[in-house]
Amino acid sequence: MRTVTLRRSLVALFAATFAFAAITHVQAAAKDKSVLRIGYQKYGTLVLLKANGTLEKRLAEQGIEVKWTEFPGGPQLLEGLNVGSVDFGTTGETPPVFAQAAGADLLYVAYEPAAPTSEAILVPQDSPLKSVADLKGKKIALNKGSNVHYLLVRALEDAGLKYSDIQPVYLPPADARAAFERGSVDAWVIWDPFQAAAEHQLKARTLRDGQGLVSNHQFYLASKTYAEKNPQVVVALVDEIRKIGEWTKANTDAATAQVAPLLGLSAAITRDAVERQRYGAQLISPQVVEAQQKIADTFTDLKLIPKRLVIKDVIWTRSDGAPTQAAPAKLATAQ
Repeated sequence: MRTVTLRRSLVALFAATFAFAAITHVQAAAKDKSVLRIGYQKYGTLVLLKANGTLEKRLAEQGIEVKWTEFPGGPQLLEGLNVGSVDFGTTGETPPVFAQAAGADLLYVAYEPAAPTSEAILVPQDSPLKSVADLKGKKIALNKGSNVHYLLVRALEDAGLKYSDIQPVYLPPADARAAFERGSVDAWVIWDPFQAAAEHQLKARTLRDGQGLVSNHQFYLASKTYAEKNPQVVVALVDEIRKIGEWTKANTDAATAQVAPLLGLSAAITRDAVERQRYGAQLISPQVVEAQQKIADTFTDLKLIPKRLVIKDVIWTRSDGAPTQAAPAKLATAQ
């Protein structure tokens, strides 16, 4: 019964809003085709791209306006993508899996290199818990369907535990932090910059990060309709993301100074988050498809999604006949 409830609640997270896709389809199709609508979260490469303004300048030459919409997390962003309120956005590894299981209209376009240290299982500084094995029977806060959901599953598996051995407490980051601070949960699985903030401000201790367990890729996704109709815009967008990522790697201090006030965090906290992230957007490779398929299969085996998924079915390929992996050329050399 518990497994059935978990499965229903996780898929329902995405399916509830996706049910309105048919209603909003006409509105989405009627939108101004000269506007690119990008969904972003509080932190990540898209925040830097938005602040930099280079994408707007590049697309203005094609008569395209860029509009930005902030979302609190990956699941909500993909709901927006599916119902037609945005055309493009970024999430971690797990949200697209649950979104695909719920029938979302999405395509994987590109990804960032692995960043396994930018998510972790945290415990209070004075916690008696010393290893993941000690989490048996404990309450663990996490944002369900997010990238850290897979980290938790893998960490438990590596420690010889089952998902049913712990008590998941599904909370968004702000509520999870509050529960963590007052001791309502024993551990918190979270990503940057919330992770870095908890380490600095709460002196939270890392029980296990993603090293040796998960890749923690960031994915860039587009609605199928938009990507297939506007391949040249998608290529330009990924190229600009790659460029701002390369700039960030070479200008960590400047990137930190730019992002810190947007996050409302200190430079020290922000710098940790910026340095743990990885940059150099690339179009989707077969190896990444394979890794993402493994994530999907894991959640299917846990009966947290109701059916087997085929990740390669939702990978973007250019409709104008140009080879996706070769355009733009610089993407192939990004690390």
